[in-house]
Amino acid sequence: MNAIELLEADHEVVDGLFEQVENSDASDHPVLFARIRTELETHAHIEESLFYPAIQEEGDDELVELTSDALKEHAEMKVVLGELAAVVSDADKFEPLLTKLIEDVRHHVEEEEGEMFPKVENQFDEAWLDDLGLQMQTEKDRFQLSSESAHA
Repeated sequence: MNAIELLEADHEVVDGLFEQVENSDASDHPVLFARIRTELETHAHIEESLFYPAIQEEGDDELVELTSDALKEHAEMKVVLGELAAVVSDADKFEPLLTKLIEDVRHHVEEEEGEMFPKVENQFDEAWLDDLGLQMQTEKDRFQLSSESAHA
């Protein structure tokens, strides 16, 4: 699976979790949030450690700028994830923050899939994307294992 396919698959998993939030009772949201948080932290890790640096190093100025914007959005997302974790037992604070997270992440995904990914596909060949995708999958697996052992 190439790098973009891997990231798009992650986007679909997270959006599926968002849809579960939107179609469920608020009492189910803390459990769903735990899964959303794990998925987003893993996804952000592989983007920040491998995908973004690779395209910043090799991409044109426009890709570098898009990546810089994406990194700012990741930082904002991490703040909201932390705030959500802190208020998970207070539905009056938790629910609006969860809605904000969903809106922000969907906007971020729209920008990546609509602007960044097409530019990456135009600037990098399939072999490069395949190699990067393999590195990202390996790192994703490693990160998930280390996260699971840290939470065990």
